[in-house]
Amino acid sequence: MGHPSFKRDVLPKAGLSTIPVLVTPDGQVIRDGAAIVEHFEAATGRPFRPTTAKQRILSAVFDLIGTDGLFRPAMHYRWNFPDENEAYLHSHFSDLVAASEKREEKLQSVLAMLRTRTEMRGVVPERFELIETLYVEFLNALNRHFERVPYLFGGRPSIGDFGLIIPLYAHLGRDPAPAQLMKQIAVRVHRWVERMNRADQDAGEFFEIGDNYLENDEIPATLIDVLRVLAEDLVPETKAAAAAINQWLAENSPASGEPSDRFINKAVFNVRGEEFQAVAQPYRFYMLQKVQTLFAGLNAEEQADVVTLLAACGIQELLDIRLDRRAGLADNLEIWL
Repeated sequence: MGHPSFKRDVLPKAGLSTIPVLVTPDGQVIRDGAAIVEHFEAATGRPFRPTTAKQRILSAVFDLIGTDGLFRPAMHYRWNFPDENEAYLHSHFSDLVAASEKREEKLQSVLAMLRTRTEMRGVVPERFELIETLYVEFLNALNRHFERVPYLFGGRPSIGDFGLIIPLYAHLGRDPAPAQLMKQIAVRVHRWVERMNRADQDAGEFFEIGDNYLENDEIPATLIDVLRVLAEDLVPETKAAAAAINQWLAENSPASGEPSDRFINKAVFNVRGEEFQAVAQPYRFYMLQKVQTLFAGLNAEEQADVVTLLAACGIQELLDIRLDRRAGLADNLEIWL
């Protein structure tokens, strides 16, 4: 992003200055991690989408969680541990700012903005302890799961793995403070992070695991345990965000095709008896729509099995939480349909 070619050649097509952005050999620009994965999946016959109902739905759920459901711990462990992280973050973010006499001044402005956005997501001192407690419980549960299998659903990564690696590598697996925590208490999760960054399977410790998804649409109990932890803030925040955005929609009635703001209204919700206030984002519902669309395409028997599974995970309500307008992507921008 700091190179002159980004502003000149990429940004006009990307629409927003965010990471990641893909520039294809023919000059196409694709902004947004989920859209980039979809580009390659569509071009290669979708090798990483499970074909069975329960695994396919949970894969989409983990994609949602990875792109929007772990922001609080990701931002907390990045910005609220300056002794451990400051030099690392200064080095990496400085590479995103074009070289000039005011480079340091611009860098500090960017860092201040990102810290403010962290607070907007409910990461405030009064909630640090609960954010850390939930994240450690999640790491422990995920670690137990990866003691059994190298990826979420067996010997092959899924779209859900690709979604989950976003925060667990880019923030929580690289920044010094959370990376050290992961190595100390969740070695198997750290191995999964390493594995997800390899070109091959890199799962020698599993011996004869094979390279397919678990047979018979199996969902291990360990994965249900992971989702039960995540559900504690995912579900109440999603419900509150939907209510906040629907109120905004009623008051503003945006035209079809109009870009949606990334931050709309404030969602207020409770987790373990503590109140959070966080900005509501339409993108969460763009990802949730994928889960709901997949569910709608299942037959009655498959839907019944999925409902039973999601209820066991504590996330059944996700099937019914909707905005009054659908969200979409066009020309790399989030829009109202």
